[in-house]
Parts: sequence; C-alpha cells; structure tokens
Amino acid sequence: MIEHSLQAIARALANREISSVELTQHYLDRIDRHNPRLNAYLSVDAASSLAQASAADAQLAKGEGGPLTGIPIAHKDIFCAKGWLTTCGSRMLSNFVSPYDAAVISRFKAAGAVMLGKTNMDEFAMGSSNETSFYGPVNNPWDTSRVPGGSSGGSAAAVAARLTPAATGTDTGGSIRQPAALCNLTGLKPTYGVVSRYGMIAFASSLDQAGPLGRSAADCATLLNVMAGFDERDSTSLDRTPEDYSRELAVTTNAKPLAGLRIGLPEQFFGEGCSPEVMQLVESAITEYRKLGAETVTISLPSMTLSVAAYYVIAPAEASSNLARFDGVRYGYRAPEYQDLNELYCRSRAQGFGAEVKRRILIGTYVLSHGYYDAYYLQAQRIRRLIANDFTRAFQQCDVIVGPTSPSTAFKLGEKASDPVQMYLSDIYTIAVNLAGLPGISIPCGFAGGLPAGLQLIGDYFTEARLLNVAHRYQQANPWHLQRPTSFDD
Repeated sequence: MIEHSLQAIARALANREISSVELTQHYLDRIDRHNPRLNAYLSVDAASSLAQASAADAQLAKGEGGPLTGIPIAHKDIFCAKGWLTTCGSRMLSNFVSPYDAAVISRFKAAGAVMLGKTNMDEFAMGSSNETSFYGPVNNPWDTSRVPGGSSGGSAAAVAARLTPAATGTDTGGSIRQPAALCNLTGLKPTYGVVSRYGMIAFASSLDQAGPLGRSAADCATLLNVMAGFDERDSTSLDRTPEDYSRELAVTTNAKPLAGLRIGLPEQFFGEGCSPEVMQLVESAITEYRKLGAETVTISLPSMTLSVAAYYVIAPAEASSNLARFDGVRYGYRAPEYQDLNELYCRSRAQGFGAEVKRRILIGTYVLSHGYYDAYYLQAQRIRRLIANDFTRAFQQCDVIVGPTSPSTAFKLGEKASDPVQMYLSDIYTIAVNLAGLPGISIPCGFAGGLPAGLQLIGDYFTEARLLNVAHRYQQANPWHLQRPTSFDD
C-alpha cells in the first residue's frame, strides 16, 4: 500500500479492500520503527489519528466521502492544529498547544483526511537544510548523513521514506521545492494567495505560501484541490472561482501531448553555479520535453541575479516584525530567572530562539531602522518589482520556465552550517519565484551519485493546472518519481 498513489489508495478504501484504521495503523507502525533514524516527526498522537480513521471508515461505509477521505496526511509543524503541540521547530513554542486549527488543517479535516502527525522543520521556517530545528536535524532517507533540504525537510523525509502518503509544507524562498528536489519528490508552491495563511505561523508574510508535497504531480493536484480556496480570515487570500487542479491530467494517447507548449530557458539558470552532474540531468529532462512536443526558447531574467540579496533584506525585515510577538509573556517559552520586565523579554528571546532566527531578527531590525530603511528595505522592494517585471516579459515569450531546482544534490549534515552565505545560495533558483508571487513546482529528474536531483517548472500567475499537467506528462514518460530509498523497507 505504501507504493500506491493517493488515487489508488482512495479506490482501495472506497472498495473496502482496506480500512482507514488499518492504513493509519500501518503508517503509525512505520513511524515508530523508522522515525528514530530520520527525526522527521515531532508529534504523533496515535489515539487521535485512529479516532479520525474510524470516523472516516464510518463515512466510507455509507458510500460517502471524497478523494482524501480516510487517507493519512502529515502536516508541517508550522500549522496550528487544535489540541496538538505546535512548535514551529523552536524552543520558543516548545509548550504551545494550539487552541484552534489553521485553515489548511480545517480543509483537510473537512475532506475526511486523517492527521498522521506534525513534521520537523527549520526553526520558524528559517533555513535551507532542516538543521536549525531546536529538536535536531532531519536526515535524508536517501543518505542519512545528508540533509533533506529545508525548511519543509521533515515533511519531505516522511513522504520519501513512506512514513506518510503525502504531506503539507510551506515555501517562503524554496522551502517546498528544494526539499522535494533533494528527496526525489514532487513539491508545489502555489501562486501567492491561493492557499490561506490563517493559522500558519508567520515568517515573512508577503512571501510565505503553503503547498503540497507528494510522490507525483497527480498526488499534488489532489492535495491542492483540498488546500486551495478563499478565506476571509486571511487578508491576502484571493477570492477566486474554485477550480479543479487535476482537470488537465486526463490520460491521452497523443504521442506528443505537449505539442505547442513553449518552454523558456533563462540564460541565468544555465550559467555558473550549478553542479555539472545536476545540470546534465536538467538538460536531459529538457530533451525529454522536446520529445513530448514542447519547443524551447531562450529567455532572460536579468534581475534574478539580485534575488538572493533582495530576499535576505525583505524576509528578515518581515521576520523581525512577526517574531516580536514572542516575548515570554503571553504564551510560549519564558526564561526561568529574571529581575524585571525588560530582563524577562531579553532572556526569554535569547534562550527561546536559535542562532539562525536571531541572525535574521538582527538583520531585519537593522534594515528597518532609521537611516537604513531607504538604503536597504526600500531598494530591495524596488528590485522585487524588477524581478516580477522580468517574469511578466518572459511569459510573453513562453508558457513555462524550466531550470534546476537546487544547484546541487543533498549535501552533508554540517557542511554549510558555519557559512550562512553558502547556505543561502542553496535557494538561488527558487527565491525569485516567491518574490514575484508565482507558482513553481519541482519534480524528480534523475540521480547523480545515487542522490536525487530536481527540475523546477515555473508558471505565470494562477497556472497551477498547466504546471501540474506539464509535470505529469514528464512523469508518465520518465518515472523517476517512483524510485524510493530501500533502506526503509519493512
């Protein structure tokens, strides 16, 4: 059952070939056996999960339910879930039990999905390797001495090791797509505003976006159909007519199913900076797309070279504001010893936050301070507009933009921990998508030295269905996504 797609699992449940309770228990058993090697899960509540599974079985017995009814799903520990510990990978929230559900959690509950557990993550989603978590790093299932990517590394590792059929993640600068690439998964970052951020603990509010992590584009389409939708509680949520994101995935007998598709190849993606092994796999994938009928055109995104610099001004600025609420007074970690209110604030924040979070708060406070706002923050926002304009011009020449997701395969744990700049450059191909608010997806495109690599597809606003179709056609012809790490077999 762990090799089945979400669609196949749904059919098995509907036909009563397996019960949701049996399926959920199977995954709980796998978590119990294998999670100590991965550290992918932070919270598991077997009683709660099995109760949800039993309710799903009762619904299925009546002939009711939908595509996800009874299917276990893991959630990144950035989403508030009523009655569950919600830590955001931080000591600051190590004792916080949420009194309410995030919009994403509510939507999965309404769809009848079973909440399997909460997954590990970089602290407050700040990181590219899942090494900044207060609860320790997550290990990559393909090689446990390497990182799974961040910040949604726990979700990615759990899906890759088949400790859950699928999972949720969040993407602020590549935090769904990059771990998807490093763990041989499909990960989708939707258009900003398509999925509600209500109840999703904020890092950088103008960049954060929730999305699915699954084994295939078809699975991600099924998940996005549940996640997407307007939410009046989120001021950035977009009020749009609901759509079926799997509508273009119907089976076709056309030998060239992508005939007429124009794929843009940015000059900036194919220069220096990417490992030769990964670039070779990316170029092979582009050749496969040509066989499927697509044509390629060379495009330019001249401002993209400034995206990392702009991001690391804007994101820390927003983080310094968002994280000001964690003061040791209302909830979360409180320093055990202090003399007065000021010392309570200082000690609680100094002890509650990790090194990377402190670094970004300091940077953000600095760039927003008097005398530096115009020089840094305002300039970064201007660059952000230039980046968005570059994409607008590019999509006049092409339908989809293609390139690497990550400049390398998974690196060793601790390899870049002492050099923040090198760590930040891990997201060089993904950050511009968040700055522009565009949708992007990473799909498996092969292996280099036994480690998976990812191909990134970027679309214009609200073209998730097209992106999923383009990814799906590749996966039909090149099933890299079906390979899994065998060291976690029962």
